[in-house]
Amino acid sequence: MRILWFTIGAIALLAGIIGILLPIVPTVPFLLVAVWAFARSSPRLRQKILSHPKYGPPIRAWEDHRAIGRWAKIWAVVAMTVGVFIAFFIGLPIWWVATQLGICTAVGAYVVTRPEH
Repeated sequence: MRILWFTIGAIALLAGIIGILLPIVPTVPFLLVAVWAFARSSPRLRQKILSHPKYGPPIRAWEDHRAIGRWAKIWAVVAMTVGVFIAFFIGLPIWWVATQLGICTAVGAYVVTRPEH
């Protein structure tokens, strides 16, 4: 089972690293999954992520207080809004856009209502 958790953590960490290189891909959510999986497989790697000077603080804020930074909230809501508009303007079926809008609205409401760190 430890190999499974390690594999999940490694894939999430790789996705987080890709997110560092590609601004449109979120980084911290993938690192949160990596920290969660490494807690079950590699405490050393978990601690390495948590002690990172840039990405450690938002991850610790989430783990300790379920808090999200203001700029992260803004970025998330703007990105979801842009995604819905793009889907609409490229002519995706209206049911698809409506589904995307509903999901993004629910996720956006959740994100916005989290405490800030």
